[in-house]
Formats: sequence, C-alpha cells, structure tokens
Amino acid sequence: MDSLRRLVGRMPGLRRFGADRSGATAIEFTLLAIPFSLLLFAILESCISFAGQQLLANATDDVARKLRTGQIKAAEVNEGMLRTLICERIDLLVADDCPELEVDLREFTTFEEAAKVRVRLTADGDIDTSDFAVDPGPSMSKNMLRVFYRWPVMTDFMRKSMSNLKDDKTLLFATVTWQNEPFDD
Repeated sequence: MDSLRRLVGRMPGLRRFGADRSGATAIEFTLLAIPFSLLLFAILESCISFAGQQLLANATDDVARKLRTGQIKAAEVNEGMLRTLICERIDLLVADDCPELEVDLREFTTFEEAAKVRVRLTADGDIDTSDFAVDPGPSMSKNMLRVFYRWPVMTDFMRKSMSNLKDDKTLLFATVTWQNEPFDD
C-alpha cells in the first residue's frame, strides 16, 4: 500500500485521476438503472398479462350469463358467433379478430362429468383443440364454456420464465360451468 502511495505521489496526473469523483455518479446510476429497468419491465409485463386474464374471465362470464338465461339460444350459437362475442369484449388488449382465441362450449349430463375435462397440450407444446366443440344444451341443461388465449410475452428477458406454450406465449384461461335456467327453447 505504501508503494502505491509513493507512486501516486510521484505522478501528479495519477493523483488527480484518483481524486476525481465526477464519473462516479454516472457509473453508480448505470449500475442501478439496469436492475431497476429489468424490475420495472417485469412488473409491467405481469400487470398487462394479469389485466388480459381478468378481461378474458369477465368476457367468459358475460357470455355464459347470456347462454344461461336464454338471451342467446342454443340453436343460434356457432363457433364464429361465440368467438365474436368474446373477442368484442377483449379487443382492448388483444390483436384484431383475436387470432389466438380458442373456445369450447359443451353440454354435460352431470357436473362431475364436466369436472373431468382437462386441458391437454400437443407434443410441440400447444393447446390440443382436437376435441373442442360448440354444442350448448337447451333449457335446464348443464354446460361448460372454456376460453383460451395464447398471450404473447413481450419482454425478451421474461419469455423463459413466463411462457408455457410454444412460440414463447403463455396460456390465459377462463371457464364457467352452469345449469341453464328454465327458458323457452
């Protein structure tokens, strides 16, 4: 340590360089800005994804209520109509025409039968939609509406931790199971 002090004492330029603290603030800011930015983007990504999930759940509840009360008749419902009804309610946060939206509406004989339905993934890590249908039941029938949306993860460093589907997307999911009210078919 003494040899370093002697060296600095002999070289006045080195002494001034060692005493100059004007760049320390810039370096400290840079060291703190990077983790702060990462944290900020992680919070924003999570919040937007959560808002999308809530929007999807509310849209699913609204459409299920119309089916349950007979405002939308079973004979009128098809996949295109169901997708449009849900897409209109979530278009605030998703791409035009909801290209990543999947719907499944089926009638069941019991609630236990509906509870056994599971989400399956394909070998490549996508949703298996092979058994999805749009087949609602009449008055007093038991129905289940499942809605899926492949949500894109926008922040690069969050993709690995947030995505659970292929193409770095995460699955947003909402479901409602109900018994239709008595209404005229």
